[in-house]
Amino acid sequence: MLFQHVAIAGLAHIDAPRRLSSEEINARLKPTMDRLGIKTDVLGEIAGIHARYLWEDNVQASDVATLAGVKALGDAGIDPDKVGLLVNTSVSRDYLEPSTASIVSGNLGLPDTCQNFDVANACLAFINGMDIASRMIERGEIDYALIVDGETANLAYEKTLERLGREDATEEQFRNELATLTLGSGAAAMVLARAELAPGAPRYKGGVTRAATEWNKLCRGNLDGMVTDTRMLLIEGIKLAQKTFVAAKHALGWVSEELDQFVIHQVSKVHTAAFTKAIGIDPRKVMTIFGEHGNIGPASVPIVLSKLREMGRLKKGDRVALLGIGSGLNCSMAEVVW
Repeated sequence: MLFQHVAIAGLAHIDAPRRLSSEEINARLKPTMDRLGIKTDVLGEIAGIHARYLWEDNVQASDVATLAGVKALGDAGIDPDKVGLLVNTSVSRDYLEPSTASIVSGNLGLPDTCQNFDVANACLAFINGMDIASRMIERGEIDYALIVDGETANLAYEKTLERLGREDATEEQFRNELATLTLGSGAAAMVLARAELAPGAPRYKGGVTRAATEWNKLCRGNLDGMVTDTRMLLIEGIKLAQKTFVAAKHALGWVSEELDQFVIHQVSKVHTAAFTKAIGIDPRKVMTIFGEHGNIGPASVPIVLSKLREMGRLKKGDRVALLGIGSGLNCSMAEVVW
């Protein structure tokens, strides 16, 4: 779907406060690693993730999604009563029900005319949320939409470190659960608007999505942990990315050299290198945060976009590609014209 009347009126991110280094994790898991004969620093040396951030204890996904929402609404300069749609895209959630979106909506005091719901699609959900909201804006159903995401990895770290620290932890278990220790915490939010209500704001042009759902068993997670076949996930994910990039070239008129920034879902050093090589991206156009923040799931794309703006690295007219692969497997690629 391509859009003519959708603008990004507000954008915000929040970094979690408590730093947890890979050195600290390795020190805690040293007895297990010694017993299994694991000498390589997989997190730091191979994945390139040296730290990640966690929230303080008892902080919920809805709490930080709300804070990001307040910040994005402030950035857009609009009152909550103007929002016609709220989409929460967090992998993390407070409960199975009610929806985290309903909690955030209540926290923000959104009007009773504002539709709200969760969209779950692993690391692609934020881009999916943007697409759903943009379709409603394009049709004239709403003027403003708020997409939020709050990720908290605290429980996953607590339970995974506990499991891998047991004396009966196996090498296979260590390998399968290690990807959980690359996760990070953070929050992001975006206000989308009818373009005429936000003159001069960046435009959301739209995007494409492709699926390879025969590979839905490669990464399976719950709130307290995740099991991942990292090798096959990388191989099949890159194949799907190449296929999606071809579709984006046709639908969006992409030529790699003409795009100014590539905002890639943050996974690891290995993933980023393989991704950029496979689709011919200049690495200098890719800002990475995984080294210090880890993989913040669906929040990572809007967080990087927000950080790029904060750093002054986006100028009027820049074409920005948003790229992500999510467990399932699914891949989305979209464009923002700054």
